[in-house]
This record gives sequence, structure tokens and C-alpha cells, in this order.
Amino acid sequence: MAGGSDATDTTATITLSCARCGKPAHLQCPKCIELKLPREPAAFCSQDCFKASWSSHKSVHTKAKEEENRDGSSEGWLYCVRRGQGRTPKLPHFDWTGGLRPYPISPYRVVPPHIDRPDWAVDGIPKIEPSSDLQHVVEIKTPEQIERMRETCRIAREVLDAAARIIRPGVTTDEIDRVVHEATVAAGGYPSPLNYHFFPKSCCTSINEVICHGIPDARKLEDGDIVNVDVTVCYKGVHGDLNETYFVGNVDEASRQLVQCTYECLEKAISIVKPGVRFREIGEVINRHATMSGLSVVKSYCGHGIGELFHCAPNIPHYGRNKAVGVMKAGQIFTIEPMINAGKFTRFYN
Repeated sequence: MAGGSDATDTTATITLSCARCGKPAHLQCPKCIELKLPREPAAFCSQDCFKASWSSHKSVHTKAKEEENRDGSSEGWLYCVRRGQGRTPKLPHFDWTGGLRPYPISPYRVVPPHIDRPDWAVDGIPKIEPSSDLQHVVEIKTPEQIERMRETCRIAREVLDAAARIIRPGVTTDEIDRVVHEATVAAGGYPSPLNYHFFPKSCCTSINEVICHGIPDARKLEDGDIVNVDVTVCYKGVHGDLNETYFVGNVDEASRQLVQCTYECLEKAISIVKPGVRFREIGEVINRHATMSGLSVVKSYCGHGIGELFHCAPNIPHYGRNKAVGVMKAGQIFTIEPMINAGKFTRFYN
């Protein structure tokens, strides 16, 4: 018999019934006692009833151990394998590019009802954005739109600065998300990423080998990490999008050089922005500086137009020899977001 032990005689202060036949019981499963499970399902009137019930009763122990593992996995997720019959801390058949792993995430944060919301706030699906003509035509903003954009971006900068003030070893990225969410709402804005295509958080936090759009979770920042916080605020009907990469504690020289080079790439790109310059030139400038520093440029994600839409034309590739169409004109607004890697630019999804 699996389990290898007989039921234990216990002196009960209450009357128990046999889990198999219903007769008065004075024996209990020793494994259930060890696991501190409820007494009623573990009571038996005789060794014969206990042994006859073992094949079905032992599943109680298995479920209890699974629950214990699930509750005790605060250091990270356990992945289901063998159709849920087993669990492992390592995701099978995925080539991790570093030591980072996903951790549990907290529930969606609530936005007060008085805050104006974009159309994806309720069901996660942008409706105006995908079919807008501004996916193909670069909008020339009016002075009134530009003023709203300035105000919104100023709020977004203040929100990002609030997040930066709490970054240190031991703080979770979920806590960063809480600060971003509360600061955005306090300013009267909506955190644009929240429920955008079902994104579950109010900002993106991307640590170390994560390129972008990392989901804030229960992982604590560690000494030596670099973390990018990407904030977008929707206020007065327009979006303001900005991000910054921060050092956590004592960071090695390679990470410092990577962040410094990325900042220089951004500065060099901004320096050429003026009417008449082709959009593709931005990628040439960034690629040239990154390559000279021995680094690589991510090709999968681009800068983008922004305004009353979160994402719209133009696309702004950050790599060289790109085929971006069009030239810059006064009144256009777009983001430049160079993503630079110390290794290859190949991306992996999880």
C-alpha cells in the first residue's frame, strides 16, 4: 500500500464518523495529521476501512502539497507541466536570455470615475486608433493641441520623477507601478498603458535584459540592476509618453556605459530634428553612434507619433538603412525611443 503506514489511534474529544462507511471512528490517517489537514475526512473506524480507502484518500495529500507549493512560491511563479500534474520553477523549452524571471502580479488598479478615460479603459480594445487616418498621415498639430501636449508631458515628467524617487534595492516594480498610478490619478490623468490591449499595469518596468514593455510584478529590485520606467499619461484628451533608465544601487561599468551610450544616442537624434529632415535620418544617427560603441540597436520597436492617439504615424525606426517614409514638418509630434543592447538585438517573447 502506498503510504506505508497504518491509521493512528487518537483520543477524540468529538465524535467522528468513518470517511468510508460512516461508523463511529477512532483512527486517523497519519499523513493527514502530519499535514495538519481537517480531521473529519481523515477519520476511519478500522485499519481495513483505511486500507480500502487509500487509493482515493491519498489524493487529499497530493492536493494539500500542491496548495502548499502554490502558497509558498512567493519567490516566483511555478509553471504547470504534464497537463497540470506537476510544477516547476523553470519554464520548459524557453531560452532565457538572462537571470530574470516573471513574478506574480497584483490586481488591476482602480481609476476614480471622475477621470476621463481612453476608449480601451473598459474592455481593453482601442477602437478609434487602429482605423484612424492618422495611422497613415502625419498630423500637423494646432497651437491648442501643442499646448495640451506640453501640459500633459509636464505631468508625465512629474509622475516619472515620483517613481524615480523610490527606486532602490528591495523595492518591487509593483510598488513603482503603484506610485505611478497614484501620481497620475492625483494629477487628474489616466495612466494610458492600463488595459491598453489588456496590459495589466499603469506603467512599464523593464529590468536588465528586458527590452521594453515589462510588466510590473512582485520581484524586488536588486543591487546592480538597471530598470527602465516607461510612463504615459492621458490628460485633456492627449497622451504624453516618456521613459528613463535608472541605476539600482551599485551598477557595473558595462551597464553604466550602456545607459550612457543610449542617452547619447537620444541626444544626437534630437539634435537633428527640424523641418525638412527625413525621418529615416534619426535611425542612421542612432545606429552610427551605437555601433561605434560596440553596441547593437533593437529593430523590433520604433518611436511613434502621439497626440490624441497613443500611437500613430510616423514610425521612427532607430536602426540604420531603414525605410521610414516622409520628412519632418513644423507642428509634428513624435517620440524617439532608442533601445540599445550590449549583446545581440534578437528578441525573445514569453
